[in-house]
Amino acid sequence: MYDPKPFDSLAVGDRAVVSKTVTEADGALYIAATGDFGPVHVDEGYAGGTRFGRRLAPGIMVAGLCTSVLTAELAGTIGVSVEDRFWFTGPVFYGDTVTIEVWIAERHPDTRTLVWEASARNEAGLEVLKARATLKYPRPKPGPPPGLAESAA
Repeated sequence: MYDPKPFDSLAVGDRAVVSKTVTEADGALYIAATGDFGPVHVDEGYAGGTRFGRRLAPGIMVAGLCTSVLTAELAGTIGVSVEDRFWFTGPVFYGDTVTIEVWIAERHPDTRTLVWEASARNEAGLEVLKARATLKYPRPKPGPPPGLAESAA
């Protein structure tokens, strides 16, 4: 978990799958941290009058679960995000268990970037989120010039 995986250790097709139940506490912490007090997330009366009929978990919080699976289970912590695109394709309600699958779709050694994709599905198998994003990896630090390390010994 949270290994610093080097760029060269990752390949197209590598994937990870994690399931998580989205709780009221998850939503409360996210909402408090971001100030995203949209009534569809916090007001049962308001949300009951929407097409969803009840409160939704914040979509970008669910998207954050994808990036967590990416760094914790698949690509490690060295790469930094340079572009993220999320499509919210279905509702996530508090209490839903979502299964998030993340995979490496492209690998570009010349730019040291990975393109990763993700899909999140609820218990009924309905896709609720899709993602496509790019990670950039730093170049490895150069070592000492040949012969320098031996002469210092």
